[in-house]
Amino acid sequence: MTTPGPLGDFLRSRRFAVHPTDVGLPAGLELRRTPGLRREELATLAGVSFDYYTRLEQGRERRPGRAVLDSLARALRLTSDDSRHLTQLALVVAAPPADTTLAPATTVRAGIDGVLAALRPSPAYVLNRVSDMIAANPEGLALFHGISQWPTGRRNTVRYIFTHPAARTLFVDWEATARSSVAQLRSMNAHCPADPYLLDLVSELSAADTTFRRLWNDHAVGPRRHTTKSFNHPDLGICAFNFETLRLPEDELRISVYTACGNTSAGNELLEVSTENAEGNPIRAHTHD
Repeated sequence: MTTPGPLGDFLRSRRFAVHPTDVGLPAGLELRRTPGLRREELATLAGVSFDYYTRLEQGRERRPGRAVLDSLARALRLTSDDSRHLTQLALVVAAPPADTTLAPATTVRAGIDGVLAALRPSPAYVLNRVSDMIAANPEGLALFHGISQWPTGRRNTVRYIFTHPAARTLFVDWEATARSSVAQLRSMNAHCPADPYLLDLVSELSAADTTFRRLWNDHAVGPRRHTTKSFNHPDLGICAFNFETLRLPEDELRISVYTACGNTSAGNELLEVSTENAEGNPIRAHTHD
């Protein structure tokens, strides 16, 4: 029996999110078992046959064309992030990756270590595609209060947000932080949604936290973008940082950098907090091979 797969799951989640009245259809008086659009309604709106759309959602149609994807995106009122995600999932369906077991990167080259050191006292760290913190400067570790107490192989920012006892008070807007972390995790792994390393993390966090399970099942997507993040840090009090993500071309890595807003001295205060790493060397989650 064919299973829907990530593309079918994503289409269904977005179909459920659109109410008939949102797209000019009558709600009707009868009881609707479907929380959003019915399949036949979406097929009509997108200009495809009901049978074709059903096969697509059920995973029996594996090569949707560009025109079909664009029509579905318009009918479902997808955001630009959602549309890109839909396209990526369709590419994976048409040509599954040859190897979905390639482990996420666990080390960084020496030049990236130097970048992290040069960014001090701004907190900075490197994440791989499943959000493992594989390298950090001391301020980066200190900003995520308590994460340094975890073994290096457990230092994952999504795991921290949902399971560390300090997280829900550390982030002033924890709900927004949680949602964006899940959306980023899904976006970073759209090209390999069956990656066992991703699925292991999702399984762990789904069992540990009901909010993670709800957000993951919402199929929210979206890459990290520059923003301002507010913290209620045990050592700094209320503080705000400008947040930027710098993407590296190799190994699906990204550097997260926080710069203190205005003329605040939050970065320097974190420098003092992290005196146990005063030699100034970046902290690696794993040693180089």
